[in-house]
Amino acid sequence: MNKTFTIIGGDLRIIKLAKILAEDNNIVYIYGLEKVEELRDIKNITYCEKLQDAVKQSEIIIGPIPFSSDGININTPFSNEKISIRELMHNINAKILIAGNILPEVYDLANDEYIEIIDIMKREELAVLNTIATAEGAIEIAITNTNKIIHGSQILILGFGRIGKVLARKLAGLSAKVTCAARKDEDLAWIRAYGHMETNINTLDQNLEKYDIIINTVPHTILTEERLKYVKQDCLLIDLASNPGGIDKKVAKERNLKLVWALALPGKVAPTTTAEFLKDTVFNVLKEIYKEI
Repeated sequence: MNKTFTIIGGDLRIIKLAKILAEDNNIVYIYGLEKVEELRDIKNITYCEKLQDAVKQSEIIIGPIPFSSDGININTPFSNEKISIRELMHNINAKILIAGNILPEVYDLANDEYIEIIDIMKREELAVLNTIATAEGAIEIAITNTNKIIHGSQILILGFGRIGKVLARKLAGLSAKVTCAARKDEDLAWIRAYGHMETNINTLDQNLEKYDIIINTVPHTILTEERLKYVKQDCLLIDLASNPGGIDKKVAKERNLKLVWALALPGKVAPTTTAEFLKDTVFNVLKEIYKEI
């Protein structure tokens, strides 16, 4: 069943999402994307000049991912307008807001305005699908930032969660010598079951010197000052974890190590595919809300 959406702000992923929704014969009203020209001639997309006009057109509002970077305004990289969180929430009143990485204080405002708020980045199906783009993006970074081929390279992956599993498999498919580091005995057993070499994160020290590439997926500091002294000078460090990351960036810079902190890779390396994932997840959410089969 076709629906009507209002899209407010957002990055390239959201732009591609608007296009996909419109091409699927949904009606899309947009605001905070006036710098985007590629959507102007697409059937079913309407640019709105005022926030109030955009919001009143639909019960389903799609916001940015991440929702806000400063805790005051929502993210609108393709607009000259600043849209405050408070203004947006006041206008949404009694509607559904779907966005990503939503700050805790936004939920308080949502309660005041009777808004049903969905953080799409907490949806498991989207998190799983996003690991594919993250893994491929990490491999692209590895190829671009080294003077060696992946085949035969000694690569250490810190963490064996969703991203670690997918990334290890793809790197092994490229004939890299993959070692995965984890803490829990069950994770170490799964690493072995997948056919990778395993090591315990707690025992990382001098053994770090053999790796050509180290990729972190753990969102707290693993490669400390003490551990970084064992990393060889030409090793490429890639940190995929959100702030503060898993690698001491100050020490890495002081040691002149090559470090790439790669955040939000799905939206950067594969915005169209990521938008497809977002569309599917949005409709999963709406099925649950409206009890549709």
